[in-house]
Amino acid sequence: MAQPAATVGPDSKSARTRKRILDAAAYILSRKGYAGTRLTEVADLADLQAPAIYYHFPSRDDLIEEVMWSGIADMRDHVAATLAALPEETSPIERIAIAAEAHLRHELQISDYTTAAIRNAAQVPAKIRTRQLDEEIAYGAIWKKLFEEAAETGSLPDHLDLSSARMLLLGALNWASEWWTPDVRPLDTVVQTAQSMIRRILGDEGVQEI
Repeated sequence: MAQPAATVGPDSKSARTRKRILDAAAYILSRKGYAGTRLTEVADLADLQAPAIYYHFPSRDDLIEEVMWSGIADMRDHVAATLAALPEETSPIERIAIAAEAHLRHELQISDYTTAAIRNAAQVPAKIRTRQLDEEIAYGAIWKKLFEEAAETGSLPDHLDLSSARMLLLGALNWASEWWTPDVRPLDTVVQTAQSMIRRILGDEGVQEI
């Protein structure tokens, strides 16, 4: 297993080196995928000799496991903090729209870790997905609560299957990592489009039309 972060001080040389390795691995994994991630390339990007990686991570899979777990854990923290900062009067549908923006920006702009975790979820061996899956369940609980609160306030159609709606939305948000690049269109445009769809389909207009 990867060396726990708590075993070294956050400002120690060892901790800084470990962070450089993780950052480099996240960058490469997010772009080249599981099969294309090579420790020699990670070491070059981290400005290390490849054997130095093994001081911090026993194997390539241990390193990738840490990146994959961190990607979802960091996004969960980011989305939760974004929601916690909203005024109490923010409507349930608007909370979903804002959570979607936080998800997209973290996935596509803020974190190579999150991009790597989402793009490689179906590529990595099951044995290194365990911690990531636990985080996905915890992250999914945030979205489950958002949809339940929207339903409880009458913001959603009564016959809407909340689980299906939630998974369809998250699937669409995650899929953006497969097609979006800055040269295709501005991220702001993607975010605004996603939010417009949420407000239109899940909001008052959607309730009236269904």
